[in-house]
Amino acid sequence: MAIPRLSIFGSEMLPIESGAMSPPPSPLILTQDELKKIAAYKAVEFVQSGMVLGLGTGSTAKHAVDRIADLLHQGKLKNIIGIPTSKKTHQQAVSLGIPLSDLDSHPIVDLAIDGADEVDSNLNLVKGRGGSLLREKMIESACKKFIVIVDESKLVPHVGASGAMPVEIVPFCWKFTQDRLQSLFDYAGCVAKLRSNNGGEDGEIFVTDNGNYIVDLFFNKDVGDLKIASDAILRLAGVVEHGMFLDMATTVIVAGELGITIKNK
Repeated sequence: MAIPRLSIFGSEMLPIESGAMSPPPSPLILTQDELKKIAAYKAVEFVQSGMVLGLGTGSTAKHAVDRIADLLHQGKLKNIIGIPTSKKTHQQAVSLGIPLSDLDSHPIVDLAIDGADEVDSNLNLVKGRGGSLLREKMIESACKKFIVIVDESKLVPHVGASGAMPVEIVPFCWKFTQDRLQSLFDYAGCVAKLRSNNGGEDGEIFVTDNGNYIVDLFFNKDVGDLKIASDAILRLAGVVEHGMFLDMATTVIVAGELGITIKNK
């Protein structure tokens, strides 16, 4: 996705020559990854020395973790303790020298910064298309403030509008659980698919950091009341957790064509 670089950085006019104004420069282009980086850096402005931080997972959160490490090395942040939401983020943080801990030692998290796959108008989220939804939800439900960072492509009219809504399940009798999940949402035209590493039907089954499988639910229609849907999923034996993060985000930072938008709960 390419977005014109407009109000984020402002614009400049070329000098007037020979009594005529030269045409303005062509707009520079922001890639989707650059938008993610802008949102991530803005979120890190909320970080203060001495905080216990939830370190998110994914391409957007990676920029935030990088930025936190930079500020630590510059001495602008001190006494930060990070709690990573995945093995991948753990490895990234260790490589950058960020001190780490866990919820057992720090059950209250000051601030978590993470991305999202979808954000609706009520700041409800879909997360977990990268596979880390369980640890993300455990850590982000324990934080005082949860900042979500996205580019504007992640904004949706309703949960499940742009793709998979992941559900983490135990491997035992996974097809039985998958079929029950699909049946729950027949009214929404649900198709449930076990996630594989390469996305193909015959690929190796994707396994989460917790040793579980993920069933991705694809909806043709709005599922309706999200809390009812959440409760129905969690009542199924074999389900560990789902990727709907309801009423959890306190702030959503969106980077888009017109700059940064900050939405608060």
